[in-house]
Amino acid sequence: MNDTELTERAVSSALDNVADGGKPFACLIVRDGEVVVEAVNHVAQTGDPTAHAEIRAIRAAAEQGITDLGEYDVFVTAYPCPMCLGALYYAQPGRVVYAATREQEGEHYEDGNRLMTLATFYDEYAKPVEERALRAEQGHVDDPTAPFREWTARHAG
Repeated sequence: MNDTELTERAVSSALDNVADGGKPFACLIVRDGEVVVEAVNHVAQTGDPTAHAEIRAIRAAAEQGITDLGEYDVFVTAYPCPMCLGALYYAQPGRVVYAATREQEGEHYEDGNRLMTLATFYDEYAKPVEERALRAEQGHVDDPTAPFREWTARHAG
């Protein structure tokens, strides 16, 4: 399949998910034009706020033993939200192809909550921690870096 066909398939899969009561998102993981993983958003179906299509697709790939996406492309219905974008950075695909821009999506869909909107979500990450809508504070422990030093000691060399 070519890029246009794959992008159309992602959109079609998202439309099927909407018809099934889900949210309008789908993700394909593709290698050499062949779909190896296809996932849709299951937030509405499961109540799991992390069940976005991209997250589910990355997890399904890992279950198949695919842990390095460097030679794979990812096709999605809309430019990824910050959570999914972060997951994609960790997964390191060759590229991400999206059907709708954030602005195009925002003309017809809002998936915000009390802490953010589609329009403000990306900006939250650029703010200093103390200015973000999600309250975060450092807890006190005597040695907060112990797990990281232990990991480094076990994996050094």
